[in-house]
Amino acid sequence: MMKHRMYSMVLLCLSLLAFASCSQQKKNEANHTGTADSTVAKDDILTGEMAIIVDEAVYPLIQEQIQVFKDSYVSANLKVKALPEREAINALLKGEGAMAILNRTLTKEESAGFDQRKITPRVFPIFYDGVVFVNNIAEADTSVTVNTLSSLLKGELKDKTLVFDNVNSSTFRQVKEWAKVQKVSGAAVKGMKNTQEVFKYLLENKNAIGAISYGQYIDYRRKFGEENKIRILSLQNMETAEKSGYFKPSQSTFATGEYPLKTEFYVLNYQPNMGLGIGFSAFLTGDRGQRIVLKYGLLPTTMPGREIIIRDNIN
Repeated sequence: MMKHRMYSMVLLCLSLLAFASCSQQKKNEANHTGTADSTVAKDDILTGEMAIIVDEAVYPLIQEQIQVFKDSYVSANLKVKALPEREAINALLKGEGAMAILNRTLTKEESAGFDQRKITPRVFPIFYDGVVFVNNIAEADTSVTVNTLSSLLKGELKDKTLVFDNVNSSTFRQVKEWAKVQKVSGAAVKGMKNTQEVFKYLLENKNAIGAISYGQYIDYRRKFGEENKIRILSLQNMETAEKSGYFKPSQSTFATGEYPLKTEFYVLNYQPNMGLGIGFSAFLTGDRGQRIVLKYGLLPTTMPGREIIIRDNIN
């Protein structure tokens, strides 16, 4: 599987370079002869305009990716719509964007409209995130078990509240699936409008646990620094005897599989032509895009290489 991914990404990057070279050659020829028609559409893999629908759980990271891409290719205009997962998928199906960055691919039923139009998506994995559980640092608890989370979802525990950023979010769906709870009780579960409201609730209510993405926690920690009053809880892993115990999310525990709620994000390009979607997909899966993921604090799908300079003499 890993070799297949690597092969696909290399192929994508080579296609990008070849297409970019051809595009540049044509532009140079047009400028030299002076016969280029200014009314001809100039959209290609590095120029033009495109709307991207993004799961809001990873919006801060994707915002950084887009900014670097636009700084490098000034003729590329990417417009972002950040939404909870369920709303993001609905927006994609309505045609509000030709590309999406999501935690999952579309189901057979969701893909029916694209199949009828004979549009096959170009799908590539780009990084790993995870669902994390947080609380107020004034609270005594530093870890949480699967049974506790399951009981909160079912409404069996009344002394705590489990708070989500949105009931339409990928975080809510993943926690339900992981805890194997189909019907959620509202007795001990709250759904907010966004992550900021989750943090606000936790700061005002000690007997509460928040469920957010690790990327959202990183963004929060960056903004508040030493004033951060929110703590990540260690999460119980019961999947295998070898990896049993309590683990906190990190690039390391994502890589080893020790953190049980690791999740993979994909870029889904439904653009039917060789447009900007190809160029941005190549950027996300290429060395520069993967380095941005690594620097941000999440785990890249492909670990960027390191340059080693060997000198004959040591001064």
